[in-house]
Amino acid sequence: MNITEFKAEVADEVSTILSSSFSISLTETESVPHSADGTITFPNLDAKTQGVKVVKTTVLYVDMRRSTQLNLKHHPHTVAKLYSAFVRAMTRCADQFGGEVRGIIGDRVMILFDQRYCYKNAVYTAILINSVCQHVINRHFTHGEVSFGIGIDYGRMLATKTGVRRHGSAQQSYRSLVWLGRPANVASKLTDAANKPKEKWEMTWVNAAFNASLLGGLTYQRIAPHDFVRQFGPRNAAGTMPHKNPAFHSFTTITETVVLKEATPPILMSKRVFDGFKAAHPSAPEILNGWLKLVPQTFPDVPDQVYGCDVIYTTFNTLPQA
Repeated sequence: MNITEFKAEVADEVSTILSSSFSISLTETESVPHSADGTITFPNLDAKTQGVKVVKTTVLYVDMRRSTQLNLKHHPHTVAKLYSAFVRAMTRCADQFGGEVRGIIGDRVMILFDQRYCYKNAVYTAILINSVCQHVINRHFTHGEVSFGIGIDYGRMLATKTGVRRHGSAQQSYRSLVWLGRPANVASKLTDAANKPKEKWEMTWVNAAFNASLLGGLTYQRIAPHDFVRQFGPRNAAGTMPHKNPAFHSFTTITETVVLKEATPPILMSKRVFDGFKAAHPSAPEILNGWLKLVPQTFPDVPDQVYGCDVIYTTFNTLPQA
């Protein structure tokens, strides 16, 4: 097929799918769909139809931090083992609370939950993942070298199949479902923001002293270093650079630490998830003890307030060192 023929075919296929005559058949469900679900179909260009499923649920992402540095520091065999252990452990954590792993992309795993008890199961899965990551996986490495971020959101998720049917060895690569919806986007953003260290910046100021009057006494001005330098004239015959203000007396420097962003806990969840969990389980220790705290900062592309925690199951504290 030459490029001209290819262009015509692709244009025709896109036009067919985007036309008003192409229909999407939505099926509501309370359970997390799987790739073998016959209700979810690829686009049928002849019948001009496609079947998709919609579920209201919680979506949890967990992501391994500093994966690039780990790849550079450790032998490929070690990194391969780490990724295998990570995915296996995350799948086991999901199974413990009825979660369904529906996406594994490198160092990131996506877990969905059936609608019933989805708030509780997502929050407790997050706590279990946090426990396993900190006290099982990370104990095989330098303390803190391997860290993780966890994000959760709630809402409508649409499961569909996109692309084309494949046969032979490529078939399996095209069988996975595609998940669309706000919860996946927000949970992913929260995962990116979770477990980040405090961002700070050291700022140096010039504290310049000026004679207040002929009778003595000094006044002080805090000036940015680049502005302070501009207040001096060109070098004179004596080899000095006189200050443009004849009242200039002396100066010292002051260094301040400015916090740009506070550190974030390893588990972040949207207000939707927090409210749903609190309404369903008002006497849960996570609520009564105030372990789920409002995070006093905004996050890009996350419209809700965000709650966070660093909670683990205490039994993980007693594990022996590897």
